[in-house]
Amino acid sequence: MPELPEVETVMRGLQPAMEGAVIARAEVNRPDLRWPFPERMAERLTGARVTAMRRRSKYILADLDRGETLLIHLGMSGRMTVSGDPLGQFVHDHPARQKHDHVVFDMENGARITFNDPRRFGAMDLLETARADEHKLISALGPEPLGNDFHEDHLIAAFAGKKTPVKSALLDQGIIAGLGNIYVCEALFRAGVSPRRHAGQIAAHRVGAMVPIIREVLQDAIAAGGSSLKDFRQADGKLGYFQHSFDVYAREGEPCRREGCGGTIRRIVQSGRSSFYCGKCQR
Repeated sequence: MPELPEVETVMRGLQPAMEGAVIARAEVNRPDLRWPFPERMAERLTGARVTAMRRRSKYILADLDRGETLLIHLGMSGRMTVSGDPLGQFVHDHPARQKHDHVVFDMENGARITFNDPRRFGAMDLLETARADEHKLISALGPEPLGNDFHEDHLIAAFAGKKTPVKSALLDQGIIAGLGNIYVCEALFRAGVSPRRHAGQIAAHRVGAMVPIIREVLQDAIAAGGSSLKDFRQADGKLGYFQHSFDVYAREGEPCRREGCGGTIRRIVQSGRSSFYCGKCQR
């Protein structure tokens, strides 16, 4: 499933074609994805101007001039691609329609935005912009890891007394919004912290030190266009390439890349998810 860097990359790719533009025609080709689409979704989107594009956790949000916001979740295999962009950043010809093109936006500026999702785990919803933070998918989210509300004091307080593994704590969307398995593994490696450690047993100064490391990992991944392991593509259809920089994720049995370590990357399963780490330099 796309994590924060992948969703941020897609959102930034959509901005030039969508932000400030009018949806000339919205086409909805099925009644649902992960859950049913909102009533009259195509009608409510057609003719609306997109006033702003933003991201919250793993959701793309498109604010409309009608007081509604389109919420988009890519799910496991969802892609949003742009064709015919008048700014010349994407291919100019619209591709032939595909079987799993479930939602299509033709913009007045000539761009076409296509949401393709073979596994149909993605989702879209329309919510009142003024009350977007109250939506059930957003209201319980913790601070954005790249925002000012995510700081050392917040993470230290969130970890205090926690008996769950630090890996699970960092994946808790109520503590930090948007982190997923890949980037938690990578951040814990850079911090030298074992995913087996209980969050409440880690010294406060080591917890605080994770904050800039988490930000650094995410920023590096965004700069690389995210990680393409299976289905992920950027809005222009290109692959991300951060997967070539993984220190631990999916590297079981390979040597640790930390200079002078000499350890080997291990894999364990925690809460049904694979955790990759170096058993020698992560304590």
